[in-house]
Amino acid sequence: MNLEVREGEILSLIGPNGSGKSTLLRLLARLLDPVRGEVWLDGKVLRNMSSSDIAKKLAMLPQMHDHQLEFTVRELVEFGRHPHKKWFERLSDADEEIIAWALSVTNLTPYENRALPSLSGGERQRAWIAMAIAQRPKVLLLDEPTTYLDISHQLEVMELVQSLNRQFNMTVIMVLHDINQAAQYSDRLVVMKKGEVVYDGIPQCVLCKPMFQNVFDIEVDIYDDGDKPFFTPKRSNCCETPTTHKEIRGGALG
Repeated sequence: MNLEVREGEILSLIGPNGSGKSTLLRLLARLLDPVRGEVWLDGKVLRNMSSSDIAKKLAMLPQMHDHQLEFTVRELVEFGRHPHKKWFERLSDADEEIIAWALSVTNLTPYENRALPSLSGGERQRAWIAMAIAQRPKVLLLDEPTTYLDISHQLEVMELVQSLNRQFNMTVIMVLHDINQAAQYSDRLVVMKKGEVVYDGIPQCVLCKPMFQNVFDIEVDIYDDGDKPFFTPKRSNCCETPTTHKEIRGGALG
């Protein structure tokens, strides 16, 4: 595939399970090497860059975390400064300011001395995001950041991601299963199926009935609230009752 991500945009990858969304994200983070072709970051070939240089420009928040880590919130966020330090260096005053900033923008300053297992799901997710942005990356990669969260915490995380993008021009690339959330909070949607990009554009163009029919095999109703579209599913085409041989021949069912 050929895919270009523009600076300062929020791009969401959507598609059925197994379509390659998380694999693509891992390629962008250099956790996987492409079989052919290259991934470029700021005009440089990603595989030729050092891990430290990549971490100064790009941060990835994976889907699963170890929620039983006996770290405080602040200790976790401090890890975000490690790419900028040599192994023997201590945190500087500048590092401490950035850590305080990451805690502040994620509304975690009151929780900085709390242990991670004592937090709610939404608070823990914000703590991991705080660690990622403490790297001061230009690009933030998120793999299903709202998975396992209740709806209020999902919206809390999505509002935070949008705020980071708007305030700091942080480019965000994320995998989302909730297509309505993807449409609401993204500048651009990329739809994948079987490892290929099949739709790419603004939510108003991508969320269309043919896309849902071709990619998800479902029928939907699509609504427009004046800003971003949203949909409700009607039925799955794959669950329709198959035609019997007698019906094909025109015979009566006894």
